[in-house]
Formats: sequence, structure tokens, C-alpha cells
Amino acid sequence: MAESFGTDAERYDRTRPRYPDALIHRILTTAPATPAVLDVGCGTGIAARQFQAAGCRVLGVEPDVRMAELARRLGVEVEVATFEAWDPAGREFDVVVAGTAWHWIDPVAGAAQAARVLRPGGRLAPFWHAFQLPPDVAEAVAEVCERVMPDAPFDFRAALARPAVDSYQIMLDKAADGIREAGAFDAPERWRFDWERTYTRDEWLDQMPTQGAFTQLPPDKLAQVLEGVGAAIDARGGGFAMPYATVAATATRRAAHPA
Repeated sequence: MAESFGTDAERYDRTRPRYPDALIHRILTTAPATPAVLDVGCGTGIAARQFQAAGCRVLGVEPDVRMAELARRLGVEVEVATFEAWDPAGREFDVVVAGTAWHWIDPVAGAAQAARVLRPGGRLAPFWHAFQLPPDVAEAVAEVCERVMPDAPFDFRAALARPAVDSYQIMLDKAADGIREAGAFDAPERWRFDWERTYTRDEWLDQMPTQGAFTQLPPDKLAQVLEGVGAAIDARGGGFAMPYATVAATATRRAAHPA
């Protein structure tokens, strides 16, 4: 699945939500002027461009060549590699971030690699979006997915029924545990930023194929899923408001790395 998002990189970049300005600003609060930011698993450069707009110098590391190529076309410098195997070549950074990507990285090896490239006092901040579909839209997604994808390795109904932030606690726990085990950081913190976005029917159906549950679905089955979900959105007036919580596990690099 990790290698499937580049199948339609342009759609991914067009439809995936940006990150709250409040998150970007908080990450940079203790950074120097014009900080050097390393964006791990930068994808098409969505977060990277937001950090650039905030005055940062950004380098992305991305294992998918297709995603990296689009990020470069959109103005982000990117090196193609997995983060664990990436060679920093002696470069140092003030901030290491990962937008909706840290769960594809070994949390201990990733934190240790971040510690190697962060200057003392620098910040590591992996973060994710958790979204909560309205109950009627969630029910429509579960129903059509159970019908069209009976052998899928997901329990759609259970996943969509529980609070979205609860689903991300495992990722936050793993990230925090990896940071602690790396032994180079102060105690990790958890941040949360709540916001909302209104979607039209077409906007949501445009984004759905970029989600991990659907990136590898054959076109005929994907069309059935989108048709069923689209009908449910039409029935509620053609759109809906989506609550989001952007959550982060973050820590500051200590002055000395233990031997």
C-alpha cells in the first residue's frame, strides 16, 4: 500500500487536505530564522510547500519516484530514498517533520535517524489528519465497501464507527515510544488542532481514490464505491462538513546524544 499512492500523484496533491497554519507555526516557534526543515516521506510536497511559505528552507526525502517528481515540479527539493536508508551526508536541520507518513517508517530507526540530523534544540514532529465522516456518509461507505470489497483486510464498519482520533492513538503511541527509545530527545508531547472543512460531493469523490483502502482497487470496483457514496452525499444535499483533528507526537533534540 505504501507504494500505491504515487499511482495518481496529481490527484493526491490536488485533493489531500493541507495542514493547519497553527500546527506549522507551533512547530517553528523555537526554530531560528529561515530554519532548515527535513520533510520525511514528503510525498508531493504538500507540507513542504507550507513550510516554504512560512520562510523555511526545505529538503524532502521520499521513496516513491512518482511522488518525488511531482514535488520537484512544484518547487520542492527532494531526494529519493527511504528515510531509514537515506544518507544525510553530514547535513543538519533545525526541524524534522513527517506529514501523514511516519507510520510507514520504523519508529525507532526513524527517531534515531532524525536525532542524527537534528541540531541540539531541534524538533522532530510527525503528524497526521484524523477525520470524522458524518454518520450517514460513514454508513454509506461501510455498506458499499462491504458489498463491493467483501474480502478486504479492513473492517470498514468498525473503523468508521469509532472516533477518528482513537484510531490514531496507536500511531501516536508508536511514534512516542520510538522517540523515547532513540534516547536523544526530551519527553515527547502530543498536540492536537481541531478544524473543519466543507466538501462538495465531487470534491470528496475526487479524494477517495487517494485513500489507502482504495488505491489498489480495480477501476470497476472503485466506480461502484464512488457511485454508492456519491448517492448518499446527494441524498443529504450534495455536500457535508467534515471535522478534522490534526494530531502530532513531537519532541526536542537534547544537547548531547547518549553514547
